[in-house]
Amino acid sequence: MTTTKKGEIEMDIKDMINDAKSLGADYFPMFLRKPAPKFVTESGNAVFGIIAEFDETPKVFKAAKQVRDAGYSKWDVHTPFPIHDMESAMGIKTTKLPLMAAGAALTGVTIAISLQWGIDWLYPVVVQGKPAGAWQAFMPVIFELGVLITAFMCIFGMLALNGLPRFHHPLFSHERFTRVSNDRFFIAIEANDPNFDPIKTKKLLEDAGGTDIALVEDVS
Repeated sequence: MTTTKKGEIEMDIKDMINDAKSLGADYFPMFLRKPAPKFVTESGNAVFGIIAEFDETPKVFKAAKQVRDAGYSKWDVHTPFPIHDMESAMGIKTTKLPLMAAGAALTGVTIAISLQWGIDWLYPVVVQGKPAGAWQAFMPVIFELGVLITAFMCIFGMLALNGLPRFHHPLFSHERFTRVSNDRFFIAIEANDPNFDPIKTKKLLEDAGGTDIALVEDVS
């Protein structure tokens, strides 16, 4: 492994750890603190990112492609209505939730099998005249526990992957962002993106046709 690749892997691991800490701080602010911000304003507040405004669907769609091609990974598009094929324009990958659900299902099945066979081994009970350890009697619990844990994983996994519940978001402090539910489109690039640079990122959004580009502070 070359030194460059090793350094990239170490940076990815550090970014994942910082993301996990930041997510944990959103859920449990009384126990965890967010990592030190990469950028701060003159007032000392952390920079959440940069937001740009667009007034037409084709413009924001084209801009999303430009941001995607620039290599940004921590950004989002906010629109007053769904835009067809925006996922591909943003380069959004397939969600990890199905893999998490599959892991939860296997975990539930394993727990059910271990629990029932273990109890049957410790306290043998004849059920319906079948020999000890017969799997037929265990199927209802195996099925139910597998479905139960999978359902909980889907619900809480979806919330965690979307950073929810979140009762406040830094973008809410941006005055013009209120128009996102009416007639404006916005692209917000987060400051914790590896490629984020206040000057270069602002220039990218300007070239993409964005207007009213501004830094957004994280004052939460």
